[in-house]
Amino acid sequence: MSSKAIYFPGLNGLRAIAAIAVVVSHITLGLGEFKLEPNFFGTFQNGQPKGLAMAGFGVTIFFVLSGFLITYLLVAEKKIQPISIKKFYLRRLLRIWPLYYLYLTFALLVILIFGLDLDIKSLFLYLFYAANVPFILHSTIPFIGHYWSLGVEEQFYLFWPWFNQKIKRLIPAILLFIALLLGSKIFLHFLTPGSLLENIIQVTRFHCMMIGALGAILYDKENKTFIGLINNKITQTICWFAILLVAINKFHFASFIDHEIISVVTLCIIVGQINVTHRLINLDIKIFDFLGKISYGIYVIHPLVIFLFAKFINQFSIYQPYKYAVVYFSVVSITILLAYTSYTYFEKYFMTLKKKFEVVKSSASKESDSYQENSGYRSKLSMATA
Repeated sequence: MSSKAIYFPGLNGLRAIAAIAVVVSHITLGLGEFKLEPNFFGTFQNGQPKGLAMAGFGVTIFFVLSGFLITYLLVAEKKIQPISIKKFYLRRLLRIWPLYYLYLTFALLVILIFGLDLDIKSLFLYLFYAANVPFILHSTIPFIGHYWSLGVEEQFYLFWPWFNQKIKRLIPAILLFIALLLGSKIFLHFLTPGSLLENIIQVTRFHCMMIGALGAILYDKENKTFIGLINNKITQTICWFAILLVAINKFHFASFIDHEIISVVTLCIIVGQINVTHRLINLDIKIFDFLGKISYGIYVIHPLVIFLFAKFINQFSIYQPYKYAVVYFSVVSITILLAYTSYTYFEKYFMTLKKKFEVVKSSASKESDSYQENSGYRSKLSMATA
């Protein structure tokens, strides 16, 4: 195995955008805790305050990124040797579990200290990566409700390496799964709108991760039709325009398939970032690389920062227009600082252990000691093989 690691340029930028959007949205939805007007982005018809739409779609972006990267590495590993299921799970465990359970412990301590409600039945689900269940059933626990997306990803990982190991014709199989899940969702939407089963598919979104996975396989195969359709200025312009509409809360094509549309948009932007020839917006810059590298910590830590900072700042009398600026700037800054601290002094230890179980090396950052930038049409798998 070579010392060079696969690195896809620009993808940390997507992670950064998604993570910061989630934080900003949750600050907005929590403005009431700061004794500020909560309707910063307006309200829904039921009077509930709107957050930043990019937050919900940000999770979808994470899902597509995850599906693309995990599948690309599995396909690369399969070219070298049979997929090692054991090593796959050890890599996932070492990357996700340490911060997951550390933050969970802190969240539970804060809940107990402040005497907040704690649903023990729901806690059991959070402990075993089924956080999407209480999210679907509206029985979330304070500060860890956002764990639903981590539960979804871990459940996807339960079967995905087996799927890649056992299925010989991956593309038709993935297309079939996407069609079944999306078709079921559309059917349920018109037959029983808002039903529990429709909500399960909407929240779990395995098919969104499979859209990323499908793109990884086609990219690895250097499929000229796929790359030609995606890697051109017209497609890239349309996709970035869709992201702009999402960012200003104006994206709405058909609400029941909006996330699927954004999944395709995300896949197009992923390929556009990797293949720099028609890249309209360069996300491969230092600040985005930095934020993307610590985006897991940003996503995990921010709810407690919002709650505790509200307790702190409410002790002071601040002119309200200034207070908005103080709240947004402070929460985002503190979250980034804590995420960086977590990444540097806690997560990195486990990431070093994780590398021992890598068959195909990958790099989360271009600042890594040794990487091979994976751009252009060729997967350059030779860089990962002896």
